[in-house]
Amino acid sequence: MPETVPELRHFARRTAQQWALPDDASETLSLVVSELATNAVLHSGSAEVTTLIVFDGVALTVEVTDSGRWLTREADRRVAEDEDAAFGRGLDLVGACTSWCTIHPSPAGTRVVARLPVVESRADR
Repeated sequence: MPETVPELRHFARRTAQQWALPDDASETLSLVVSELATNAVLHSGSAEVTTLIVFDGVALTVEVTDSGRWLTREADRRVAEDEDAAFGRGLDLVGACTSWCTIHPSPAGTRVVARLPVVESRADR
């Protein structure tokens, strides 16, 4: 369901606005949710993808869960032909934007949990 990705991205943005998060945290949250949802849609074969976002006042925890089975690649994705591809770097990007990210595959689906620090700008203090 490709329409799932923009829906979850908009959900992340609305949630960040409701919590009055700084713009950079909102953008990072939206990006992480988008990348994780895209992975679930493209690689799990799941008919459903759910997202949970929790803000504890210091950081955001994002959990994206699908009910599919992770489709394993038979060959390494990182080949010279993919160097300039507009896709294929989702988890690397998520890793660069988060303090940690874990993937929990199971027979019932895959759950990915990531933690994003929320840093206030000096002007907000």
